[in-house]
Amino acid sequence: MKAEIAILGHLHRRNLQQLLLVYDYMPNGSLDCYLHTQDHSTTILCWAQRFRIIKGIASGLFYLHEDWEQVIIHRDIKTINVFLDSEMNARLGDFSLARSHAHGADAHTTHVAGTWGYIAPELARLGKATKATYVLAFGVLMMEVACARRPIWVNSADGEPLALANWAGMLDDYVEEEIELVLKLGLLCSHPLPNARPRMRLVMQYLERDAALPTVLQPDSLLSCIDVR
Repeated sequence: MKAEIAILGHLHRRNLQQLLLVYDYMPNGSLDCYLHTQDHSTTILCWAQRFRIIKGIASGLFYLHEDWEQVIIHRDIKTINVFLDSEMNARLGDFSLARSHAHGADAHTTHVAGTWGYIAPELARLGKATKATYVLAFGVLMMEVACARRPIWVNSADGEPLALANWAGMLDDYVEEEIELVLKLGLLCSHPLPNARPRMRLVMQYLERDAALPTVLQPDSLLSCIDVR
């Protein structure tokens, strides 16, 4: 089957049977629509749904990074690439930029791919990407889901771009311990130093409360703007 897919995927001829790629139907569309739509008829996600979505995405990334036979680097983690099934469970999609390599092999890619706002400093600066690069993207996504704000937007007051980590919004129905965990873990995952970011296995343990979250060492300008009271 693998050989058939590899061969037919490159062949295009009227007299040859074509390979069709069919995905599961996601009746609730993309996560992005629920966070950033201007359509007032769109359902607003409650905190319980958001927290479950975050854990679902984390589970998918853990599988890609550590639990499959090869390492899969998605390279474009963002809310528009997260789809919601009929029960509002998160499904990570769009693997058009994904790359794979063996566990223990050199994980570096040297081509900048992704979306601004989710791109790690080392990728923008050096063009080098590892699993940690996309742990940062997940950290940004976590805070985006919690805050319902895009990773980068323009402040209408002075026209200066702001980063999501400098702002946090709350829902009326949030669970204080959970949103504090999400925001602090989001900051930890988006740490400017790749080696300071946790692996997805550990991220899962933090989200499931199986491990204690360490002190988040981030610039004061980021932490001072997070109010979890």
